Amino acid sequence: MAEASPRTDTSTDDTDDKNQRFERGQSTAISAPDSSDKSKEKTGDQKTLRRLAQNREAARKSRLRKKAYVQQLESSRLKLTQLEQELQRARQQGIFISSSGDQTHSMSGNGALAFDAEYSRWLEEQNRHISELRAAVNSHAGDTELRTIVDNVVAHFNEVYRLKGTAAKADVFHILSGMWKTPAERCFMWIGGFRSSELLKLLVNQLEPLTEQQLMGIYNLQQSSQQAEDALSQGMEALQQSLAETLANGNPGSSGSSGNVANYMGQMAMAMGKLGTLEGFLRQADNLRQQTLEQMHRILTTRQSARALLAINDYFSRLRALSSLWLARPQE
Repeated sequence: MAEASPRTDTSTDDTDDKNQRFERGQSTAISAPDSSDKSKEKTGDQKTLRRLAQNREAARKSRLRKKAYVQQLESSRLKLTQLEQELQRARQQGIFISSSGDQTHSMSGNGALAFDAEYSRWLEEQNRHISELRAAVNSHAGDTELRTIVDNVVAHFNEVYRLKGTAAKADVFHILSGMWKTPAERCFMWIGGFRSSELLKLLVNQLEPLTEQQLMGIYNLQQSSQQAEDALSQGMEALQQSLAETLANGNPGSSGSSGNVANYMGQMAMAMGKLGTLEGFLRQADNLRQQTLEQMHRILTTRQSARALLAINDYFSRLRALSSLWLARPQE
C-alpha cells in the first residue's frame, strides 16, 4: 500500500497534465478562428475606409466644380450688368437720340450700338407685358381685359420690327447677322429673325384643344408662310450669287491705268446697288412675321392667343437662358 500511493499520485499528475494540454489545444483551436475573423474584419474595415475616402474626394471635387460654375455665372452676370451700363451711358451721351412726336429715332455714330441699346430696352418692356399677360391668364381675367393685354403684346412685337427697319438703314449687316441676339438664338435665325412656319409647328401642340376649323386655318397659315420663306430664301441665294459674280468679274490688268480705275469703280457701284436690296429682303421677312402673328391672332380665341404669346416668349427666353448657361459652363 505504501508503494501504491506514489503511483496513484503520479497517475493523477499525468491525468492533470493531459487535461491541461487538452484545454490548451481547445483554446488554440478556438483562438485560430477568432484570429481569422479579426483579419477579415480588418480587411473589411480598410475597404470601407478607402470607399469613404473616395466618396469624400468625389464630393470635394463636386463642390469645387459647383463653386467654379457659380463663380462663372456670377462673373457673366457682372459682365452683362457692365455692358448694360455702358449702353445706357452711350444713350445718355447722344449716340442714340429720341425725337418727340411719333417717337421716331435718328441714329448717329455707331448705329449697331444704338440698336442694341434700344433692343435691350424693348426686351425689358416685353418682359413687363408678358408678366402682366401671365398674371391675367392665371387669374382667369375676363375676355375684355385679356383682349386689351393681348393687343398690347402684339403691338409691342410690331415695335421691334420698326426698330429693326430703322437700324437696317444704318447697318443692315448687323441686323442680318443677328449679333444683337444670343448665340443660341442665332442658330435658328433666318433673314434677321425667326421662321414663322417653324414657330407655328411648335405652337400647335401647346394650343390644344383646337377646333377642326382652327387646325385647318393654322395649317394653311403655316404652309403659306413656308412658301413665302422659300421664295425669300431663293431670292437671297440669287443675290449672293449675283454679288459674287459681280466681284469676280474684275479686270486683272495693270493697276495704275485710268481704265482699270474706272472699271473698278463701276464694279463697286454695281455691287453696292445689289447690296441695297438686302434691306428690302429684311423688310419683307419682317412683314411676313408680322402678318403671320396677326393672322394667328385672328384664327385663335383671345385666351388661345394669350397662351400662344406666352409660349412664344417662353421659347425665346429659354434660348437666351441656354446661351447664358453655355457661355458660363465649366471649362475643363
